[in-house]
Amino acid sequence: MLTDIEIALGAELKNIKEVAAKVGVKEEELELYGNHMAKFTDSYIDSVSNNKDGKLILVTAINPTPAGEGKTTVTIGLGDALSRLGKKTMIALREPSLGPCFGVKGGAAGGGYSQVVPMEKLNLHFTGDFHAITSANNLLAACLDNHLLQGNALGIDPNRIVLKRCLDMNDRALRNIVIGMGKRMDGVVREDHFVITVATEVMAILCLSEDIFDLKKRLGRMIVAYTYANEPVTAEQLGCVGAMTALLKDAIRPNLIQTLEGNPAVVHGGPFANIAHGCNSVRATRLALKTADYVVTEAGFGADLGAEKFLDIKCRLAGLKPDMTVIVATVRALKYNGGVAKADLDAENIDALSKGIVNLGKHIENIKKFGLPVVVTLNRFVSDTDAEIEYVKKYCEDMGVKLTLSEVWAKGGEGGIPLAEEVLRILDSEESHYAPIYDTELPIKEKMATLAREIYGADGVVYSKEAENAIAKIEAMGYGNLPVCVAKTQYSLSDDPTLLGRPSGFKMNIREVYVSAGAGFVVMISGSIMTMPGLPKSPAAERIDIDDNGDITGLF
Repeated sequence: MLTDIEIALGAELKNIKEVAAKVGVKEEELELYGNHMAKFTDSYIDSVSNNKDGKLILVTAINPTPAGEGKTTVTIGLGDALSRLGKKTMIALREPSLGPCFGVKGGAAGGGYSQVVPMEKLNLHFTGDFHAITSANNLLAACLDNHLLQGNALGIDPNRIVLKRCLDMNDRALRNIVIGMGKRMDGVVREDHFVITVATEVMAILCLSEDIFDLKKRLGRMIVAYTYANEPVTAEQLGCVGAMTALLKDAIRPNLIQTLEGNPAVVHGGPFANIAHGCNSVRATRLALKTADYVVTEAGFGADLGAEKFLDIKCRLAGLKPDMTVIVATVRALKYNGGVAKADLDAENIDALSKGIVNLGKHIENIKKFGLPVVVTLNRFVSDTDAEIEYVKKYCEDMGVKLTLSEVWAKGGEGGIPLAEEVLRILDSEESHYAPIYDTELPIKEKMATLAREIYGADGVVYSKEAENAIAKIEAMGYGNLPVCVAKTQYSLSDDPTLLGRPSGFKMNIREVYVSAGAGFVVMISGSIMTMPGLPKSPAAERIDIDDNGDITGLF
């Protein structure tokens, strides 16, 4: 059996100009990065701004497990299937982070015969967007520390600096560090911290900005520290926002690549859904909607994270109206939620399936609360038995949704035809009544309580003293009317990764709260989630190499 990268490297890629032409984009409307990657020009983005929007289809999933779900794979396969049915379709995805690529999760290009390519370039440096974001964030950090050394005219309290440096890599040793050691001109000695690039506010800002001018305004609003008088200090006050914007001038423009079947895929931005808002950029989604009749996009991890933030943050702030949602599940993942060990998932186990399927049920309920039509697709494995599939089908029917089978990993777009046909049927016959699940004018704690109760199924929320104080300060500064972005484990509806299925009788524990004033939301750090991940005992980096032909191996 071929690996993902072997399939990708063996594919015959079309020239990206030919891919763009499928949806009416001309060569002069692209900036080429070789023959197979491009960025859209600002003039093209402006030229389609008044076009009618296509249909927006969100792909989400149950809570992820070691058994795998294949959300991105299904997203790509559904796009290919719609194209096979003669529909003018574009896919809108996030860019992969290097951290998971060299860690345990792998890349984000799909899998099998449902991938976007060139997979190896996408998963590594791509067009340099993440490097630009890293540089912009760290330029701001450098200017801040230089300001401290050069007299600290703003009166910044070194113990109340909230901006963190970043690196697009899993490196736990950088979570808590001391900088400025050495001589006086080496800087002010203070504690500092690193986060992974995809967790930075700069990443969130780039993904939520309308254009380069909106980006610049949002960067200026970033709160980087507080003074001795407890007043916020913004990036604009440090005087480097223009330089940061210059670094991001190209990064804010969406990228175009292709699926294995030669269909267009817009790939741009990449915030994690467990520690950020987990959606590709507003510019990419809007561009796709103005260019194609059908846009298939994904949001990170389970529907309690990526989909909730897509619907409560991205769509609300950008004025987008999704038309329907696809929820991806696997029999194996549902059995894992029902208590079966990973090594035993191949064996038929209806009892475990019946216990674990409640996780799917909760996600179906949640999506319906946003007023969206829903279809469930089962990413099929060879070990799935007819009895198990029939059980899931009956469960979905009882919940008022249809189950389709997806075989896009093995068959590409052909394996997604049943799902595509059901998606088209729903779009023709059911209307979206999308609405966010809470009113932003509610106090911060009430918004968090709504998410805890309605989305996670919690009995309440417990705040640390530090979180309580932070909320009071945020509301006093006038940011109480922003949406809430919860950072929590992806493995459970709760903030405890060991509570699988559909847990109950628990409370959400909020240990830290801060405002991302530039991005436009309030972040709640729940449980033990880390904004700088670490590598596992045996990271994927140990298996990635270059062979004698100069090809990359081991990337997945």
